[in-house]
Amino acid sequence: MSASSGIPAGTPTALDAFLRSLAARDTSLHTQRAYQTAVGAYLDWLGERGVDWRTPGRGDLRAYLARLTTANARSSVAQRLAAIRAFHRFAARSGLASGDPWGAIATPRLPRRLPRVLEVEQVERLLAAVDAELAAADERGSAVATALALRDRALVEVAYAAGLRISELAAADLGSLELRRGELRVLGKGRKERIGLLGRPARAALAAYIEDGRPSLLAVRKGPGPDPSAIFLNHRGESLGVRGLRGRIDRLCSLAGLPAGVSPHTLRHSFATHLLDGGADLRVVQELLGHESLATTQVYTHVSPARLQSAYRAAHPRARADAHGAGAAAVVPGPPE
Repeated sequence: MSASSGIPAGTPTALDAFLRSLAARDTSLHTQRAYQTAVGAYLDWLGERGVDWRTPGRGDLRAYLARLTTANARSSVAQRLAAIRAFHRFAARSGLASGDPWGAIATPRLPRRLPRVLEVEQVERLLAAVDAELAAADERGSAVATALALRDRALVEVAYAAGLRISELAAADLGSLELRRGELRVLGKGRKERIGLLGRPARAALAAYIEDGRPSLLAVRKGPGPDPSAIFLNHRGESLGVRGLRGRIDRLCSLAGLPAGVSPHTLRHSFATHLLDGGADLRVVQELLGHESLATTQVYTHVSPARLQSAYRAAHPRARADAHGAGAAAVVPGPPE
């Protein structure tokens, strides 16, 4: 029995209202689709058992949890449960149900994994791989290949300099760029605007691409309508989407000999960690990353050993003592044993 025609009265209205609320909050289409699938399957299952979604029993919820854990990986179970809990919280806030029945159910939680981070030397290797591509393109005399290499250099520099998400890189347009001031306005999660800061190497790479590379890509464009405003273009002169960005960075990481598993998001993790290693305040890093909660940013304090060492040496009296105890309080010897 489907959720659209199931026994529980009001199910379609609740699910539709929940999805509309996600859209109103500018939640990504990917998240909306994932939540619709997870909640729809859950409501279908309850409907098939003749259970009112507003008042499922503990046994029903435990049975559904067992079904999920048997058929899915732990990460998938966590994602589906997050969608279901969000649906019930919405229903309770909207007066569609009296409360969240999952509140009293213990559910498995994923262990918190520390993000993968590149060393500064590895970032340099990645940029060296781009430079090798640019030199090869110049040697071949291909204007398009040179333009793509200039784009890739700007892409990596901007991703690392500003700590941008890959979706933010894809959406970045020329109207949001203040190259002279080294600022790029982006829309992050929840349509929240923030300023990404660009250092001198990123500004230089962007200037070279915009002046010498991007026009060559526009010249091969054949599609109708005005030229795209996106900063980063593909080999057809169209906007370079998320999939294309991911493919290019993955290829460059491979050429640089970086470890398997390094992704475009690794540059964002590296940006945050290297800032903390350099002494940046955690709240500054939070603002630059666009995190709503400081707790989300705090994960980087666990992957920044240089910052931990610095804080330890600055705060602990014995950390500053030399091998002979200089700088530490004198120790009075006790009686002989």
